[in-house]
Amino acid sequence: MQAIQATQFGDPSVLAVVELPDPMPGPGQIAIDVTHAAVGLIDILFRQGQFKDVPGMAQPPFVPGLEVAGTVRALGDGVTGFAIGEKIVSMSAGAGTGGYASIYIAPVHGVLSIENSGIDPALAVSVIPNAAMAHVALTLVAHLAEGESVLVHGALGGFSSAFPGIARQLGASRVVGTVRSSKIEAAANTKLPYDRIVDSAELPGVLDGEKFDVIIDPVGGTVRSQSFALMKPGSRLIVAGNASGDWAHGMKTNDLWLGSTTVAGFNAGALLPSHPQALRRGLEAALKAAASGLCDIEVDVLPFSAAVTAHERMENRDLNGRIVLAPQL
Repeated sequence: MQAIQATQFGDPSVLAVVELPDPMPGPGQIAIDVTHAAVGLIDILFRQGQFKDVPGMAQPPFVPGLEVAGTVRALGDGVTGFAIGEKIVSMSAGAGTGGYASIYIAPVHGVLSIENSGIDPALAVSVIPNAAMAHVALTLVAHLAEGESVLVHGALGGFSSAFPGIARQLGASRVVGTVRSSKIEAAANTKLPYDRIVDSAELPGVLDGEKFDVIIDPVGGTVRSQSFALMKPGSRLIVAGNASGDWAHGMKTNDLWLGSTTVAGFNAGALLPSHPQALRRGLEAALKAAASGLCDIEVDVLPFSAAVTAHERMENRDLNGRIVLAPQL
């Protein structure tokens, strides 16, 4: 099979297109002929070696990639409910690697059929896995109630962009986003169901004292610090990433007590193994949201040969939606 390997930890130039043996599915697994592999920020962090000392994380050479779309190639023992050639989307498996390949082996519990859904596979892989995670974060961690308000930082980012549609689906009364100054023009043209998108550089004053029940923060750093001024008693701040690269960020826990607020972390890889039922509910909700247009974003499709360019664009924030890689164009 064709694949993209990170030959060592480092900058995008360490990515190389290689030929590897075709893998076979084991019990409870599905082999997928990949048509599209999503490129995410976590792929960049893996490639850079940010988690190289974490037990179980991939070591070079490895194939990055968490989510794929494609068709069923083969079924492992015990797998039912899927047919050869059926169009599907898959979440990550194991350490969250292996997606940048023409064949991907996925555990059946993370696979969703998109057959007859009418959803383009490039859009499906760009939004359905993230929307499923947004559903898990909002229901299992944030406990979003109907009528509550939601603030989403990094509003146009791959993960963040899944939240407004799912929040609407769950009955949120108001959804506001924040973006970097350079993204304000793009934000004005988004189809995502935000009530308003503001410049994060102008927080908190730009929101004129408005406070939120739930804040989703995959950005970190200064934006995270500013979030506390946007919370009220009972508010929940969900820490869901660190796009800022500020790994030393801290907070005063006594402020949580005095303000009666909650800060919770959301890491799908850590949470979902013990909550498999939440993943299935999330995938089903994500499919409905995507089919109803609640997750429409800009998607750029590049060939495998442009993997270096894809990672460079991710690092430079040179995109307003998502990038996916295709083994053949």
